[in-house]
Amino acid sequence: MTETPPSRQAWVILVIGVLTQMAATVAITGPAFLIPHMHRDLGYTLTQAGTVAAAPSFGLILTLIAWGAFADRYGERLAMTLGIGLTAVATALALPIAGSPIWLIIVIAASGAAAASVNSASGRVVMGWFPRHRRGLAMGIRQMSQPLGTSVAALAVPPIAAAGGFSGYLWLIIGVTAAMTLVCWVLVRNPPRTEATRTEVTDAEPEYENESEPDPALGREDSAQAGAASAGEPASADLGRTNPYRADSFLWRIHGVSALLVIPQFAFSTYGLIWLIANQHISAGIAGGIVAASQIVGALGRMVIGGLSDRFSSRVGLLRIVAVAAAVLVAAIALISLTPMPVVAAIVFILASTVSVADNGLAFASVAEAAGPRWSGKAMGAQNTGQFVMSAILGPGFGALVTVFGYPLSFGIVALAPLIGLGIIPKRDVDRIT
Repeated sequence: MTETPPSRQAWVILVIGVLTQMAATVAITGPAFLIPHMHRDLGYTLTQAGTVAAAPSFGLILTLIAWGAFADRYGERLAMTLGIGLTAVATALALPIAGSPIWLIIVIAASGAAAASVNSASGRVVMGWFPRHRRGLAMGIRQMSQPLGTSVAALAVPPIAAAGGFSGYLWLIIGVTAAMTLVCWVLVRNPPRTEATRTEVTDAEPEYENESEPDPALGREDSAQAGAASAGEPASADLGRTNPYRADSFLWRIHGVSALLVIPQFAFSTYGLIWLIANQHISAGIAGGIVAASQIVGALGRMVIGGLSDRFSSRVGLLRIVAVAAAVLVAAIALISLTPMPVVAAIVFILASTVSVADNGLAFASVAEAAGPRWSGKAMGAQNTGQFVMSAILGPGFGALVTVFGYPLSFGIVALAPLIGLGIIPKRDVDRIT
């Protein structure tokens, strides 16, 4: 069987999706790199500065699913253009109120709420334009945009703030997001619409031993349609509108697995630097370089794993391998924490950090395929929401663990998360797009 290559339009959409997501990521993560400036030059307390830094993420969490639903109904082009454009507007509103912590928190949170559109819509448009045998690679590349955007913010924001103050940073975000607004409006095209049916589910895992038995989660009419489709009869177009969360447990399980697998990821990204310095006695400069290297290698790892999933017999099968590797490497970090081993620690930390983010593209591709064209925006919004909520809990939670139990036992506890996730991963892929 000849595989149809992605169109030129698909690759253009992917590039725009990556650049737009990078712009949104700089807007969301940028304030974290302004904490020293806000504390020293604006007179903010560390609590106030930290709240400003966290405000975009709070706004993001509140609107991810809503933006996904918007993209499902009105299309990715409008969602991306409107969202990134409103990010520019909200950032511009922050210019005259930078001296007021309360108002700045509100406005910066609004910019994060607007930028959330890109998280759902850019992934949705990429999945719509690429054929199944290239979706894993495409989503892996698209998922590189977040660590790359964070790296750009880490490199660009501090010197810009040093030269132009807080307003210099705001003008950077206004310029970048305004430019991407124009690009999205001119170049983004919504993918061709298709109706999802049960006949388009490949290798779907039956929920019962007897596949002809209807799923009680479905209504009578939906169950009858599903049974007809499984028998080889054409399903009605109405089935494409059926809530995939009611059709089977696949999406719920992938959301749960992703929330568990994100625990090692945020443990490393949040506490990796201090672990290398305090536990492994590595100098701050070298430790920073190790963390930066782990971000770059992790971004490349997302692309590689995504590409492998296109050639692997099953995305969820590869996800199972990633979960096992994550458990092993996090356990290795726990053992290394018992005694300083700087060289070994640096190598294992980069490997563990890379594996901890390798599931992102896999999971998002699986979620979009299982949700189908009418639900993929909402489903990817829910996927992102679960991960951000877990990361918000993990920030103080892992710190409390380290305070009480120390690094070895704390990382040992974190290693349990991918092991638990291993038991939740579905046995087979579900595809309602192709």
